[in-house]
Amino acid sequence: MPPTPVPATSHPHAHAPGGEPLRLMAVHAHPDDESSKGAATTARYAAEGVEVLVVTCTGGERGDVLNPHYGTVEGGLEGMRAVRRVEMAAAAAALGVRQHWLGFVDSGLPEGDPLPPLPEGCFALVPLEEASAPLVEIVREFRPHVMTTYDPTGGYPHPDHVMCHRVAVEAFAAAGDPERYRGHGEPWTPLKLYYNHGFSLARLRAVHEAILEAGGESPFGDWIESRQAREIPEREVTTHIACSDWFDRRDAALRAHATQIDPEGFFFAVPRAVEVERWPTEEYELAQSRVPTQLPETDLFAGVREALR
Repeated sequence: MPPTPVPATSHPHAHAPGGEPLRLMAVHAHPDDESSKGAATTARYAAEGVEVLVVTCTGGERGDVLNPHYGTVEGGLEGMRAVRRVEMAAAAAALGVRQHWLGFVDSGLPEGDPLPPLPEGCFALVPLEEASAPLVEIVREFRPHVMTTYDPTGGYPHPDHVMCHRVAVEAFAAAGDPERYRGHGEPWTPLKLYYNHGFSLARLRAVHEAILEAGGESPFGDWIESRQAREIPEREVTTHIACSDWFDRRDAALRAHATQIDPEGFFFAVPRAVEVERWPTEEYELAQSRVPTQLPETDLFAGVREALR
């Protein structure tokens, strides 16, 4: 079972100089994405007293059961949606964050050549302004100083991840404009937007080499070779967040998504001692900033406190 969330402490970095609590919004496509991308970062900030809200665009209804130990989920999309909601609540509790559903329907991951059309009414087919309106509304209600989401590729080519990027970028741009999205709350201007960096080639290589040096068997050898062969470009990392003390929270959140995460599978293939020693951070790319900041950073709120004085 996930551990009991750690109560937020009165950390000096959790508030702006005037006493206002800092706020972080992480925008994700599906339930489980918040646990596999930046989870230790959100757990750290939440534990330090920053207000953290995870926004989940879809219900993950079309996700397959990826954990071979789980069994089957009955009831079609509604049945899977209900299970994923329970999993998401447990993951949010493990991370110590709040969570909000945008309410769109999972698009699924099309396979084949040529690719089949996306299902009617799914998130990726919703017009951009219609899809962005509820996120603009929650941005204006929650008033985040910092937002995180995926890069323009989605991190990988899932249509919901690409759409999540588009919607988050639109909300970041439009939420502070009183002429746009009228009727969706009072304008609020977030100050920084970041893209998550997950399994970068640099991280994979460092952990891979550490496992081999310790005499273990790395799960990343074939992956590294295939990525190098395809010459996948590495996006710029601007911000490293030290968060190894919260890897246990991240792992508890991952295990909460029992339909998706095999506790004996990929996400747990790296010995935690190796990970803590060789790669104790999570990485981000500063995509937009409305405040001055100096790169590289070690804090998503770098420059924000100064701007709020």
